[in-house]
Amino acid sequence: MPLEINFDDNRLLTSLFGEHDRHLARIEKELGVVVSSRGNRVSISGSAPAQESTKIALTHLYDQARRGHEVDDVAVASAIRLAEGGTAAQGEEDGWHTDAVIQTRRRPILARSPRQAEYIRELRANDMVFGLGPAGTGKTFLAVAVGVSMLLEGRVERIILSRPAVEAGERLGFLPGDLKEKVDPYMRPLYDALYHSLPADRVARSLDSGEIEIAPLAFMRGRTLSNAFIILDEAQNTTPVQMKMALTRMGENSRMAVTGDLSQVDLPKGQYSGLQEAVQVLRGMEGVSFVRFGQADVVRHPLVTRIVKAYEEAESGKSEKK
Repeated sequence: MPLEINFDDNRLLTSLFGEHDRHLARIEKELGVVVSSRGNRVSISGSAPAQESTKIALTHLYDQARRGHEVDDVAVASAIRLAEGGTAAQGEEDGWHTDAVIQTRRRPILARSPRQAEYIRELRANDMVFGLGPAGTGKTFLAVAVGVSMLLEGRVERIILSRPAVEAGERLGFLPGDLKEKVDPYMRPLYDALYHSLPADRVARSLDSGEIEIAPLAFMRGRTLSNAFIILDEAQNTTPVQMKMALTRMGENSRMAVTGDLSQVDLPKGQYSGLQEAVQVLRGMEGVSFVRFGQADVVRHPLVTRIVKAYEEAESGKSEKK
């Protein structure tokens, strides 16, 4: 028997279903259902679990549209993953995103999953937050967005973005250009995140004035960073000494977000990751929060989710054989 849902405003269903119903087609394919609509009534045919999952996905997307947020491919992917969580996800759905919107100069940025919503809340509430998990989960993107919002609100005076240039190694000196030109390619993901939150001219002015600073981790040594929102990206590629140095740069009225993926360590073989040590040493410390993302939180191209899942399964298989 089909499951029926009645939506208050059928005009929002156009956004929910997507151009030429492409969002709807994706939901049908991935959740194994057939969806039809007439006016504000939507009918879902399929197995009972699939019907319930589809209801969760459609209700979530409708709520996003009702709040004025764009229903794009990323939003649909997130809704499907939320729906695949079943009834547990439905319980979280009632309010996890209500306070998880970040206001920036470019556009409001909202959480795509309960874990992202938790991360945003922790970044606002704690002095130091570790965002741990695979690529594409929004760890750095959301940290930059929260930092920008705090800068615009006057809660901090500057943003410091840093990451270890491990990939450069000894080859850095052989790259053309001055030091900035040599280092910039390794900082590019941080620039990309900034441009999603601020107009390009504001980013340029802030970089020139020092209101926003992007620099390799080595440039942090010996400094005390006060009234700042500090982001240490790719932290899995720090050594224990580098990590301790970075964490102790915090000055008065500063906050720090540390992001990394412990499954993607690029340090020389046998070198222990400073992020791994920090997770163990700081566990349970007041003022320090840890948010762990999984493959279900990946918000990039849908193929990225499947790739991350495949690698996780492969690693799990290797561990079982050992």
